[in-house]
Amino acid sequence: MSSSRRKKAPLGASIVSSSHLVSPRSAELSEFEFGLIVAWNAFSRWAVRCMAAAGVGDLTITDVLLLHHVNHRARNKKLADICFVLNYEDTHVVAYSLKKLVAARLVRADKVGKEVLYSPTPSGEAAVQAYRGVREQCLVHSLDTELNADIGELARLLRTMSGMYDQAARAASSL
Repeated sequence: MSSSRRKKAPLGASIVSSSHLVSPRSAELSEFEFGLIVAWNAFSRWAVRCMAAAGVGDLTITDVLLLHHVNHRARNKKLADICFVLNYEDTHVVAYSLKKLVAARLVRADKVGKEVLYSPTPSGEAAVQAYRGVREQCLVHSLDTELNADIGELARLLRTMSGMYDQAARAASSL
């Protein structure tokens, strides 16, 4: 949303989860962080329930995200590449999730030289297609398409903020 369309809220009117972190330099950052927390939790709940409605229950949000990413563009993927693209720092969490998906026969792991490459199984492909159907019916169908431009702008902002948080994390690690 462009700043010209939105009035700036007074400092006391910001909706935040941690008032002690609100900075006079950017109260909006605290408001953004609270929105990010609430949105992430809503998205996580949605993705897990959407996958369950698609017929694959008992998956965590990490499992769902990895299943979608392994299916993305029908290319085999290495653990390191999956972690890099999805911005996971803890490879053990991703490796554990991939093992669960392999055990559930949604993903296959093929050893090629020293590397393990992950790809979807036919069951995994069917699961993400069923997820897409539920997503279309429950989410996309109710979307006001007039919001599409704002959603694209917000996606770009989230990628920018991700880079800022990554840089801040590196800076904090050096203190």
